[in-house]
Amino acid sequence: MVSQSNPPGGYHGGRGGGYRNETISIDTSAIRLKKYQGKSLDPNLFDGVANEAAKIIGQNDRGNKSSQIRQFYDELVMWEEKVRQSPEKFEDYLPFIRMLNAKAAYAEGRRHVDGNFTTMISHCLAQVDDVESLHNFKLFFEAFLGFFKLVNPKG
Repeated sequence: MVSQSNPPGGYHGGRGGGYRNETISIDTSAIRLKKYQGKSLDPNLFDGVANEAAKIIGQNDRGNKSSQIRQFYDELVMWEEKVRQSPEKFEDYLPFIRMLNAKAAYAEGRRHVDGNFTTMISHCLAQVDDVESLHNFKLFFEAFLGFFKLVNPKG
């Protein structure tokens, strides 16, 4: 679930100069919010998969503010509750649920979250196309938050 890349030559440049640490990018391929080929959800989705995502995203303690990440979770919970109360309105709510992508991009631009978090949100939202997948996204995010707090207790 991890891919690593080094910048060419390793030199970061800029006013501080020096060398950039190798960057770790999140691999979202294991985050599958829907049943695959008639099988049940991956039994590790809310455990190992969420933990691995939290470890990678939690490594950037300067770029991933837990208060920002919690706001995304709170908004997702709000939409999931609305859908649970009125499942027939899911299609009406979906554009607003997917607007979390734009909000993540904005937060990344303000350096409140990093590209790995934005990638994870985007990957998950792309899978949300019914009530069940939205519920599974909420559960995955809940598990992710628990592990994130463990790897980034001060954030």
